[in-house]
Amino acid sequence: MKDPFQNSTKVKWKYRFLALDAAVDTGLYRLRETLLRWLENVNSVMRRLRVTGWRFWLIQMLSGGLTMGVFGALFALSWALNDMDRTIGGLPEQEDYAVTFLDRFGNEIGKRGILQDDSFELQDLPDNFIKAVLATEDRRFFEHFGIDFLGLARAIVENARAGGVVQGGSTLTQQLAKNLFLTNERTLTRKIDEAFLSLWLEARLTKRQILKLYLDRAYMGGGTYGIAAASEYYFGKSAKDLTLAESAMLAGLFKAPTKYAPHVNLPRARARAKEVLINMVQAGFLTEGQIVGALRNPATPVDQAEKDTPNHFLDWAFEEVKRIVGGKHRVLTVKTSIDMTVQRQSEQAIDSILRENGKRYDVSEAAAVLMEPDGAVVAIIGGKDYGKSQFNRATDALRQPGSSFKPFVYTTALMNGYTPKSVIQDAPITIGNWSPKNYGRSYSGPVTLLNALRRSINTVPVRLAQAIGRDKIVEVAHRMGIHSELKITRSLPLGAAEVSVMDMATGYAVFASGGKKAIAHGVLQILDSKGRVIYDYNRTHKPEQIIPPETIAGMNEMLVSVVNAGTGRRAQLEGITAAGKTGTTSSYKDAWFCGFTGNYAAAVWFGNDDNHDTRRLTGGNLPAMAWQKIMTAAHQQVELKPMPYVEDPILFQKNHQNIQVAAAGRIKDLKTQRSNQRLSPSVVNQLDQLSKLFNHDDDASGSQPQAPELLPLPAASPNKSGSVPGLTQLKQPPSGGLSELKTAWQRDQTSIISR
Repeated sequence: MKDPFQNSTKVKWKYRFLALDAAVDTGLYRLRETLLRWLENVNSVMRRLRVTGWRFWLIQMLSGGLTMGVFGALFALSWALNDMDRTIGGLPEQEDYAVTFLDRFGNEIGKRGILQDDSFELQDLPDNFIKAVLATEDRRFFEHFGIDFLGLARAIVENARAGGVVQGGSTLTQQLAKNLFLTNERTLTRKIDEAFLSLWLEARLTKRQILKLYLDRAYMGGGTYGIAAASEYYFGKSAKDLTLAESAMLAGLFKAPTKYAPHVNLPRARARAKEVLINMVQAGFLTEGQIVGALRNPATPVDQAEKDTPNHFLDWAFEEVKRIVGGKHRVLTVKTSIDMTVQRQSEQAIDSILRENGKRYDVSEAAAVLMEPDGAVVAIIGGKDYGKSQFNRATDALRQPGSSFKPFVYTTALMNGYTPKSVIQDAPITIGNWSPKNYGRSYSGPVTLLNALRRSINTVPVRLAQAIGRDKIVEVAHRMGIHSELKITRSLPLGAAEVSVMDMATGYAVFASGGKKAIAHGVLQILDSKGRVIYDYNRTHKPEQIIPPETIAGMNEMLVSVVNAGTGRRAQLEGITAAGKTGTTSSYKDAWFCGFTGNYAAAVWFGNDDNHDTRRLTGGNLPAMAWQKIMTAAHQQVELKPMPYVEDPILFQKNHQNIQVAAAGRIKDLKTQRSNQRLSPSVVNQLDQLSKLFNHDDDASGSQPQAPELLPLPAASPNKSGSVPGLTQLKQPPSGGLSELKTAWQRDQTSIISR
């Protein structure tokens, strides 16, 4: 039997809608009848009073107006009651932060957010500043009750004459209401809310309190709120000491702080200050003669580029602080990981290289990040001039990394069974309609992974990606610290995806840490307004192994070879083992060098903001040079740490010298045996050349030969050809001399003498 109640819910809702419709119709009918009866009563009264003609219609209009007024008042009251819900808790607390930043040694390096200085009173501020604000924002401030209808009418007339918006209709109280309770959306409802809330402010506060609160809470550009913070930021002085010209420039910021900020566009800021001065004359606050000096000598803000403040670092760390504390605390002191000495030297390195080589290579910008193996950021260069551009190219810009992305490919390969000695074919390859080429368009045939990375061969990582899967490469790169989206494309292994400089430094820090996770951070400790520690990085983060040690051992060996004898030779550090990888994108738009030591990891990028091509700038050129300068500065007066799974640099040098001595001795022993072993003249000549090789160093490139391990001499007799078994046969010695002979010998992957 069918359930008779299965549609009961639908039926119930149907009858509810019908009942609602009937109620609405009934209400409208009753309203109509009420209005008709009211009109009939009015007409009856008019007939009894014998009111006719124009008097009759006048009374009708007044009656209708009164009715509409009552309904309007009731509507406004209901709207106002809704707005009053926003004021239940009184004035909202300051939602913006006041943060004082310290370097790793406890020295103050700057502030961000609101400067918590409420100690000054209005009478302490220059009289000209108060006049400049009132003349520009609200001339009748002390006369109206929160809404200025005369001021609104005047603004409409002035804007009509000018053919654009030159004056606003909102009073200073309305602007404060918006800053305290509302958003910046331009809607009719927001303007109505603004009007009611301004009336509430006028009823609750005195005029002087409203003005003081307005000056404390207004956004003034450059990450500052309030006149005190703005005065310190733009002019490096207390608000009490502002001149007339400076007062006019600051008063001009209230309308559009980002547009008129002097560090963004000084000519525009000065033009706006001139308008403010003219407003002061028109308002009757000053005479034309009193503003002549300010017009002739406009205000000059402090050059943000010349201030000894790591602004790009502070901007980045400020965002980190807000993520950590949320809305719990507002007045904070933050100890950071930055080393100001290294920061200054890094800035100088980038500046000098751009100044000396920028025109030659048609490159205008650079960015760099230096961090410790755990991700503690020591220095950030977000651009060459913070005063001209606050855009942080180290943290916010996404650029193609080119070959500097390849270590993530090789790391994935080593995690999937490959080793540095695994051999891959370097030969032309085509995937669909895409055929990647090597730099120089030459191919070497079978090569080891170590040599492929050292020489930055392109076909090998493409083949590896096909074999192991591009999705695995993306997973490993994200695990190592790359946060940007990495689209799985054919060109992914060659660095076609976009990354940030910060993320690349973080990824390479994993190699420096021995495979442990690196988290880019600039905040070490946060203290509240009472000096209590509310956050400590070391307490909340523990080391986590994310890459196997054997993989890191192989990768570090390979990346050391890039610096010692590959494309990154310009990044070599005196007495310190360095590892890294160059990166150059197609058309030379981006050039990178990313690398590490046992102490630090760093990534350096050179390019142009408008993305136009450089003049054949490669990662092994300016980026490697800048990286070398930054790393040299960072390693001054620090205890050197050995690179994980790579020999200590001092031991490496000693062992290298011992190998040279041992090799020369072994070759000498072979030469003394030539009489009874009947070595051929060609082999003797090879031994002579190798003997010279181990006793001289005339490599023009400056790279040191890496001698293979020498094993005990075999007891076997010479074969029919007269050569020693196991001795690698060299072709005719190159005509270029020992330098080319060394290069040819270094390419060989077998031992000179083996069992």
